[in-house]
Amino acid sequence: MSTDIYENPLITRYTGSEMTHIFSSDVKFSTWRALWIALAEAEKELGLPITEEQINEMKQFKNKINYADAEKREREIRHDVMSHVYAYGLQCPKAKPIIHLGATSAYVGDNTDIIIMKQALEIIRGKLIHLMFRLSKFALEYKALPCLGFTHLQPAQLTTVGKRASLWIQDFYFDFLECERLIDTLPLLGVKGTTGTQASFVELFDGDMDKVRKLDDMVVERLGFKKAVAVSGQTYTRKIDFMVLSVLSGIGQSVHKMTNDIRLLQHLKEVEEPFESKQIGSSAMAYKRNPMRSERAASLARFVINCTGNTAATASTQWFERTLDDSANRRIVLPQAFMAADGMLDICRNISSGLVVYEKVIKQHIMKEIPFMATENILMEAVKKGGDRQELHERIRKHSMDAGNRVKIDGLENDLLERIAADEAFGLTFEDIKGLLKPGDYIGRSAEQTQALIEEYIKPIVNKYRDNIGGEVELRV
Repeated sequence: MSTDIYENPLITRYTGSEMTHIFSSDVKFSTWRALWIALAEAEKELGLPITEEQINEMKQFKNKINYADAEKREREIRHDVMSHVYAYGLQCPKAKPIIHLGATSAYVGDNTDIIIMKQALEIIRGKLIHLMFRLSKFALEYKALPCLGFTHLQPAQLTTVGKRASLWIQDFYFDFLECERLIDTLPLLGVKGTTGTQASFVELFDGDMDKVRKLDDMVVERLGFKKAVAVSGQTYTRKIDFMVLSVLSGIGQSVHKMTNDIRLLQHLKEVEEPFESKQIGSSAMAYKRNPMRSERAASLARFVINCTGNTAATASTQWFERTLDDSANRRIVLPQAFMAADGMLDICRNISSGLVVYEKVIKQHIMKEIPFMATENILMEAVKKGGDRQELHERIRKHSMDAGNRVKIDGLENDLLERIAADEAFGLTFEDIKGLLKPGDYIGRSAEQTQALIEEYIKPIVNKYRDNIGGEVELRV
């Protein structure tokens, strides 16, 4: 670890090694060379005077990048792509005349960006599936455990611990669908030339338009993609960057929602994120158990969510067939958005594998509020015994207001049930009323809904990608 220069915390603290490797110089420049090889192979197959010997020479040095030669050349000519064309040519003297033949810088730059983003999305998809898998186990375990539901952060009808988790899972499921769709449909730039007209390739192939079209298709196929963009300027439309980061933003929104809920639940002492035996919650208050994992995930999620604004601005301010004011920006925002998304998913996977549920506290909270929730059932039971619904509704309203004031103003226990039992108009004993206070009777279809979500939507995904789910996640700091 260097201590005398700035180090990016996304790399040193949050991002997994697989994601940092994807955005490394080795991957970037070896992909450039793979693109030059694919172009040369396709051009040879379509009749240009390129030899197998030249292509084999290029393949020999695909992953042996002479960085020093490229860096020295770039200091002289101030052009990164031509510097690497030059460095590759030093290693491949026989192939030197045909490296980058007919292409422009965007051929390697833009196609590489798409290839790398697709690989990065595949990493994100795997971690997203693992997170849904972990949360599903938790949701199924607690699918029928009643807890207070909240609307407007006020106690509402009961739900279950598992049903609440199913809300998080469904959000991630929708994120998965978008991620999967984009992985499947993401197009390459292809072989388009300086302004997207393919004019240089038309010249190379003596005006044979069919061969130029085939060149585009052949290169795309060699690189494992289904298609290229139909039209482009020199670069692919920067809306694609916005589309990719919108997927990451969606995942960030889901992460933020889930971790906010966990932070609120930890405040209520109902559910806690993992807390290690020697972990310190506060430098001043030794008793504290701060939800630092959820806070960290939410913090990274906020960064990811806001990255889309950057790509939107870039897409909207491109001039005609291209400008270069996108370059430095994209070098920063694309890798960092992926690294932050990778980090927040790792944190969430760590959280989801160790959530602690305090059932007795949850029940205490229910029993404080259930008298109010049970009033409809009490009303129906009293009507069955001959009571007047309109009169009883008004009596319950008044008793509820008085009991609420007793709790909020006087700080005393909720005595609503005692008030109703003492009111002869209801014709119910206290024991009759207590029989209507079983929390499990107030959770509706929570357990069934949770089970159905997981069986019908999540399990097929987990089964399909079982080999890519991954194991436990240990936080570095």
